[in-house]
Parts: sequence; structure tokens; C-alpha cells
Amino acid sequence: MEKLLKLVNQTLIYFLVSLSSVLVACVIWQVISRYILNAASIVTDELARFLFMWVGLIGAAYATGLKRHLAIDLLLMKSKGKNKTLLEIFISGVMLFFAGFILVYGGANLAWDTHISGQISPSLGIDMGIVYLCLPVSGAIMVFYILMDLVSKFDKTGQQPN
Repeated sequence: MEKLLKLVNQTLIYFLVSLSSVLVACVIWQVISRYILNAASIVTDELARFLFMWVGLIGAAYATGLKRHLAIDLLLMKSKGKNKTLLEIFISGVMLFFAGFILVYGGANLAWDTHISGQISPSLGIDMGIVYLCLPVSGAIMVFYILMDLVSKFDKTGQQPN
């Protein structure tokens, strides 16, 4: 299980760094073309928007795996013992519902419907369904991380930890 987790983490790191590098290059070129060449590049503007979506959502999934996602954990910090464990399981369940139903199911439907409708991006001419795939992909990664976390909670002894 640890090897799989490490492989997914490394893959996401390389993927996110690559996308971020291309995103930065697009934005730099956009600034150069707009302010130095006086001819804004529409292609890099659109590509930067799409890359930003992918980096943001896949980055959020990676942050979920590292347990560094945005959280209000005041109640969790005040809880102890069995109550804390139950609260952690409840929070994981809510996250699992959101990632599974909203991102994976809803995002897949959006990507598919957009693909079927034949919507393409104005400048790049790519299928917008591919762009919207960032939703179900990030949701699936989140589901993976949440399930791995739940398994690790019960894996050590076969019971809930104290």
C-alpha cells in the first residue's frame, strides 16, 4: 500500500510541476507579447486558463493526499479518543461523497455532455470535454487518497484506533 501511495505521489508531483512550468511559460509569453510586442497572444491566454484549472484541481487532490487541504479543524482539535475517531470518519465520509458524487460523477457527466455537444475552445480548437476532465480526474484521485486514509485507520489492528 505504501509503494502505491508513493508512486501516485511521485506521478502527481511530476505532472503538477510540468503543468505549472508550461503555465508559467504561457503567462510570461502573454506578458511579453502584450506589453513588449503590442500583440496579445490569444492562444497562450486560453491555454493558461485551462492549465490553471488542471493545476488547481489536481493540486487540490494532491493536497488532500498530504492532508494539507483547507480545513476548519477546531472541533477535531477539541475532540479526543473515540469521538475524535468518529468525527474523522464522518469528515472522510463527507469528503468521499463530495469527491465521488460531485467531482467524479458530476464532472464526468459534464465532460461527456460537453464532448457530445461538440463544444470546442475558440482559440485552441480542442474538445472542451477534455478540458473538463480535470473534474473527474481530480475527484478520482481524492477518492483514492480518502480511501487509503480510511484503510490505514483500520489496517493496523482491524479496529478503530483510540
